[in-house]
Amino acid sequence: MYDLDQLREKVYEANLQLVEHGLVTFTFGNVSQIDRTQDMVAIKPSGVSYQTMKPEDIVIVDLRGRILEGKLNPSSDTATHLELYRSFKGIGGVAHTHSRHATMWAQAQREIPCFGTTHADYFHGPVPVTEPMSEEEIKSGYELNTGKVIVRRFGGMDPMQTPAVLVSSHGPFTWGRNAMDAMHNAVVLEECAQTALGTLSLSSGQGPIPQALLDKHFLRKHGEGAYYGQKGDQDDFDDLLQE
Repeated sequence: MYDLDQLREKVYEANLQLVEHGLVTFTFGNVSQIDRTQDMVAIKPSGVSYQTMKPEDIVIVDLRGRILEGKLNPSSDTATHLELYRSFKGIGGVAHTHSRHATMWAQAQREIPCFGTTHADYFHGPVPVTEPMSEEEIKSGYELNTGKVIVRRFGGMDPMQTPAVLVSSHGPFTWGRNAMDAMHNAVVLEECAQTALGTLSLSSGQGPIPQALLDKHFLRKHGEGAYYGQKGDQDDFDDLLQE
């Protein structure tokens, strides 16, 4: 269980990291984190500048979207975040950006192929793209339906094996164990999106990484017998990301 002030601080810091890593312009983007012991979600307020935002501005909502604490409106993407929390039980944080290269792939309605080991270290295969939303889905319950189209795309998939998606004609969402983890995956996704574009510019017919190499790089970090890094890294993950 998180103290709500502690939860706000974690989400505040993760949002600021989007700016630090150049993933957002103006007020684009948002990060949230859930406390599953209380089913409370802390999320960035809508349209508030990162330069003026304070930890106390972070809004606390329940899984139905009702404001529990906070004087500002939560992010307009809150319903999308909540649908992901309801459907992907293993995640603890969600990030959404319009980072340049990942958004290019989303606008082109193309998944990001896994061309090399940088990608394979984080995503166990291509980063998927959702199907286009219908006119009815857009006109009614747009943000909720954005979450639903993501969940449909992950039918039969483990969201923790590929903690990212491109929403067709929109942009990327990432998730992880907590807000900082989701932000971290957003940074890596943008790097993979950019290097994939560069790969295709040099070799337009480039094929994906061999499956054995993909499995090796992903599983040595995330599999049952993972051996990458140091013992205790997961416990210290938040601190390490902020150093």
